[in-house]
Order: sequence, then structure tokens, then C-alpha cells
Amino acid sequence: MAFDAGMVAAVAAELRSKLIGGRVDKISQPEKDEITLAVRVADGTYMRVCISAGNNNPHINFTSQQKENPMTAPMFCMLLRKHLSGARVTAVRQLGFERVIALHFECRDEMGFLCERRIYAEIMGKYSNIIFCDGQDKILNAVKPVDFSTSQKRQVLPGMTYALPPAQEKRDPLTETEDGFLALCKEAFPGQTADRFLVNSYLGIAPVTAREMVFRVAGKTDVPMQMMPPQLLWKTFSAVFEDIRAERFTPVLLSDENGKPVEYTFFETMQYGSSIRAETVESFGVLIDRFFAERDHVDRVKQRAADIFKLLTNAEARLQKKIHQQEKELADCAEKEKFKKWGDLVTSNIWQLQRGMTEAFLVDYETEAMDTVRVVLDNRLTPSQNAQKFYKRYNKAKNAEIALTEQIQLAKEEIGYLDTVFDALTHAETEADLDEIRDELYHSGYASRMKNFAQQKNKAVKPLEFCTTNGYRVLCGKNNHQNEYITHKLAQKNDMWFHIKNQPGSHVVMFCGEDWEAVPERDYTDAATIAAYYSKSGEAKHVEVDYTQVRNLKKPPQAKPGMVIYHKNWSAYVTPDEKTVDAMRVTQKKRI
Repeated sequence: MAFDAGMVAAVAAELRSKLIGGRVDKISQPEKDEITLAVRVADGTYMRVCISAGNNNPHINFTSQQKENPMTAPMFCMLLRKHLSGARVTAVRQLGFERVIALHFECRDEMGFLCERRIYAEIMGKYSNIIFCDGQDKILNAVKPVDFSTSQKRQVLPGMTYALPPAQEKRDPLTETEDGFLALCKEAFPGQTADRFLVNSYLGIAPVTAREMVFRVAGKTDVPMQMMPPQLLWKTFSAVFEDIRAERFTPVLLSDENGKPVEYTFFETMQYGSSIRAETVESFGVLIDRFFAERDHVDRVKQRAADIFKLLTNAEARLQKKIHQQEKELADCAEKEKFKKWGDLVTSNIWQLQRGMTEAFLVDYETEAMDTVRVVLDNRLTPSQNAQKFYKRYNKAKNAEIALTEQIQLAKEEIGYLDTVFDALTHAETEADLDEIRDELYHSGYASRMKNFAQQKNKAVKPLEFCTTNGYRVLCGKNNHQNEYITHKLAQKNDMWFHIKNQPGSHVVMFCGEDWEAVPERDYTDAATIAAYYSKSGEAKHVEVDYTQVRNLKKPPQAKPGMVIYHKNWSAYVTPDEKTVDAMRVTQKKRI
């Protein structure tokens, strides 16, 4: 669902109910297009307001998510801190029925006089923005400045006066009358579906909201206007917007059969039937956090790790091309035995051959039928020289076969290593995790392909930590660097090591010490579930996980980071489950 004007109205009402009178205590900018305000409200608690102007998932809400901040605050963040630190929130309002929320602050200027500052959060898809203004709406700065080269219709630059985006040729549903609505229905194109009529005629209505209104009238969503009773449609339409005017909202999260969020609304939704589970959550902050958390994580990883994705993709393509070429050359080496045979035949029949011959038909006495073999000769060479030429071609093909087989195996192992790095990217949660992956690639031979990479000082390694049902500590590496650390540095010989079978995945170590035989089966299952979840098959139903004592692990000489071999192990089949794994997590999840 788009973050439409109805959702903006619901969020604005929730922000207004708690923020008014609160004071801004902390301001951060974890992303280039996202800010977070920590506000101390009247009861002494802190409320975190997240405003995201990302192209894919723009939103504004109370949030419990905590993200890693950059070492140096961006200029926009520094400007907000200069003006809004200690400021009091005086108003939160939606501008008309637009997807814009204005936050008003009372603060003091450089001379100590009271003044007003405003933040305009525009939640408009790829045109979303966060604009900071003074009390007269003079723009001080914006997260996404817009000049004439970007837009001819509307510019957003420091020094200009803030104005709403150009108005659309649509009606305001909050001020619509019954007569106006019915007249517009008569003018509608008969073949047009009723939901498209509502979206195209009125401001701020998302398709899911329009479909729900149509469903409440007709029992289905794809109804043409000629089949839609105008009076009943108006009754439903006016009821929805009367709830908006009265600030009667219900945060509803819609999930599929696997529990994955697929939609969210500000009112009860019935159009999906039993195929989608509707859940009413406690607040719009929780609703938006749950819906956007995983999506934001994936998008942020793609943005921040774009250089790593490009390096890995290019390296994998290069290796695949190399393997294809070498396998073709290896197939050509299959003729080596033919050249050896020809050399032997020429040598054994050299008495009947002469220089200048282009071919000879020689008897192969090694076969039972004594077959006649046609041998192609070089007429420029003597029979002896032709035999030597065939032996040279045989030896060259034999040596090439050995070398090519070795090179193909090395290339396949390199692709396997790249798969582990790709898998590590899916588990990266902070910028530090991405830095560890870059550092690993740098030391693994990819330094020449990493432009502008600067080695950083050694930082503390922070693998994921879990606690099993009976209290055993479990560590899980998010990348090969962390896998090496927990397996070869922290783990003792009697601790148990877990890893998905024959696929890229995280190393998981359960610290059980000398009493490893007394560890309950439940805890082994917990650790195996963690290993299955943090692997390439994290969404599969049944996953085979190998586990063994750390004493049985060995790292081959000059192997890539995270590579181990073992010959003694047990196996367990488990089903990865996100809720189970999250429940065992010791520290709070910090998404990118």
C-alpha cells in the first residue's frame, strides 16, 4: 500500500497525541535520507520519531528500531542539532489532505530569543523529502535539494519560501458533498472500474483504500461504474472519510500464510478474505515498524553494499566465463590418445614411410582385428619428425589436461567462496558488518578491484549472540571474518560447532565446555535452527545441519576465510523459524 493521505492523517493524529509539549533531546541521521528525533514527552519517557524520505519506503512514525549512526554527522543533521536541540514541539499537523506532515518547534535563536522552526515531511514516493524551515517558511535546508535541472515545476533550495507541491486536478474527499459526489458518478466513464474512478477523482486515496470501499458495497473489487449503485458508494465513501475527520483509526497489518507482511491499512479491511490474515496492532508506530523493517533492511544493504555487490557480480561472471573457456579447452584435450597412437604407428612403420607423404594407412597390431588407421602427415617433415610432432602434441595435451582440471577446480572453489560472501551480505546488519566484508575481500586478493578502499583500524568483532532454552550461550558469525573469529579464537575443543550441510552459511558455536554430553537435545535443536536460519536455505522447510565438536575442525593451508574441513560429525534436520530465532537473540536487532 502507498503511504496515502489517510495513513498520513492517522500517523499525524498519533504523533500529535504524544509529542505536543515534548522536548527534542537527540537528533541523528542514520541514512542520507532519514532522520530520527528523540523527544522527551510529558511523562518523562522518550519517543523516537523516524522520518524517512527514501525512494522505495518513505514513512514517518514512532519507532523502536535503533540504527547505527555514521561516525561523522551529515551537514543536515548538524543544522537540525544547532536549531532544534532542546526545542519544544508545539504542533503536528497534516497540510490539507496531502501526504505532508508539518512538525512545529519552539526554540531559541543565536541571540537567545524565542523563535519557531518547522520540519515538513513529504511522504510522496520517489519525490519524498524532509524540508527544514524557519517560522516564516523560509527554507533553511532539505535532505534532497531540488534545483532547476531536477524539476522545472518546483524547486526546493535554501533561501526559497516553502510551498506545497503543485496541486492535482482532483477533489478533496474531506470536503466533498453528496450532490457533488453523485454528479461526478454520472460523468464517469461507464466501463471504468469503481476503484479507479475513486483514485483518479479524489486526492490522497490509495488503490487498496478504493478497492475496500468498492468491496463493502458490491462484495468484490473489480466492478465497473455502470454496475455500481452511486448512493451506496457515497454512503461507504462518506463513512470512511467521516472516520478520518473524527480521527477514528485502526492500525491493521495484513500478512500471508507464512506471516510475511504484505499490506497495511488505517481501517479494518475485508477485501482479501481468508487468504490474508488481518491483525490489529497496538499503534501505527508498531504497524509501520513491522511492515517496513525487513524491506528497509534489504534496501539499505543494497544501497550501502552496492560496491560489494558489483565487485562480487563481476568476479563471479569472470570466473564463470573462465570456467566455460577452460572446459572447452579441456574437451579438446580428449584427443591426446589419438596423437600418441599416431606417433606409435609412425614409429613402428617408419621403414615404409617417406618424406612428402600427406597421409598413410597403417596397421594397428595392438587391436585384435588389426585395424587399418589413417594417419595425417605433414609433407614438409620426415617420418621421424612427424612422429616427434605427434608425441609433442600428446604431451602438451596431457599437461594441459592436468593444469586445466586444477584451474577449473580452483575457479569453482573461488565461486563457492564468493557465494559465502553473498550469503554474508544478506545477514549484514550494520555498517561495521559491511566494513568487515570489504576488509575480508581486500585481504582475499580483491584489493586491485576495490577503488578508494582504505583499511581501517581493527574494530571489535560483534557476532550475533543467542541463549538456548536451557541457557547455553551461542554465537553466530555474520560473515567469514566473524566465522573465523568464533570458530578458531573463541571456541574451545569441546564446544559444539554447527553449519548447514554443503551450502554457504554462518558458523554457529554452542559453548558447552566439558559437559557437552549432558547438553539436552532441545539446546542442540536450538543451535541447529540458528545455523539453518542464517544460511542460504534460511527460508526452506527442512534443512540438514551438520554439527561436531570444535576439536574435529581443521582449516586447510592457505584456505579462504571461513573454510574448514571435518570428517566426523552428526546431522540434524530442522525447520528455520524467524520468530524462534528472534526469541533466542540476546542483543536487540539493529538493522541497516
